[in-house]
Amino acid sequence: MSNSAMSNLPQDQVSAGSRNKKKLLTVLIFSSIYMLAEVIGGLLTQSLALLADAAHMLTDVGGLALAFIAIRLGERKANARKTFGYYRAEILAAIANALVLLGISVYVLYEAYQRFKNPPQVQSQTMLVVAAIGLAVNLAGMLILRKGSNQSLNMKGAYFEVLSDMLTSIGVMVAGVIMLTTGWYYADPLISAAIGLLIFPRTWQLLKDATNVLLEGTPTDVNVADLKKNLEEIPGVVMIHDLHVWSLTSGMNAMSVHVVVQSGTAYNQMLKVLANRVVANFNVSHTTFQLEEKDYQENETHL
Repeated sequence: MSNSAMSNLPQDQVSAGSRNKKKLLTVLIFSSIYMLAEVIGGLLTQSLALLADAAHMLTDVGGLALAFIAIRLGERKANARKTFGYYRAEILAAIANALVLLGISVYVLYEAYQRFKNPPQVQSQTMLVVAAIGLAVNLAGMLILRKGSNQSLNMKGAYFEVLSDMLTSIGVMVAGVIMLTTGWYYADPLISAAIGLLIFPRTWQLLKDATNVLLEGTPTDVNVADLKKNLEEIPGVVMIHDLHVWSLTSGMNAMSVHVVVQSGTAYNQMLKVLANRVVANFNVSHTTFQLEEKDYQENETHL
């Protein structure tokens, strides 16, 4: 006997990304406005650090827009062809953002190497003014997105986009001060290279987390061994097998499991106890149980 139980139906459940979409749209608008100003400033000052920041802002706007579109797509209701809905669109957006950030970092490192060989003279004062405005915009964006980044990989990707730009703005300002006070123009490519390297670790982790969702790996916030042990402690349960736990999107975990029960068990009551135990003790919102008695034989496929 099988049963599906969940605290909220998937098509009606609001994802973490959806709950934060207005904040995301606000940051997208301000980032777009500043991006135009920064591109002009970077070209006028001939600063690689400022152009690197402009490039990050360009990818920022694209990444934020992609994250927003993915959230709207993820809000579409489930149908006969997409029975779990479109939640995975947010994960695809997170992967796209991570790949773009890694690519931009590699490009900045390449440009920094080229400028080490022949550093151009940079208009440091203008560069500082533009970078200071960028720092203010990015700090505001980080504050707006910070809470949502802990709830959704898609929002985390957007947050990292803004974080990388904030680091770049700080680097641009440091390079500007050094060049303004010492005339040492190697500071521009040196700071740019450091920024490129700083972006890598967190972006790589984001890519790994998002890929794990697509591969239907076990969510990091669910301990499968504890889940199995917890269910087997329920009176009337003989054993647990063929247990699967995966994520639809960030914060929306699902599971399916075969439960061997004692003969004469009241199935409806057992299903209620199992579902309540999982929802109360584990971060799983969609549960599917197949109840079996000892003499039932089925090929084992997983845990």
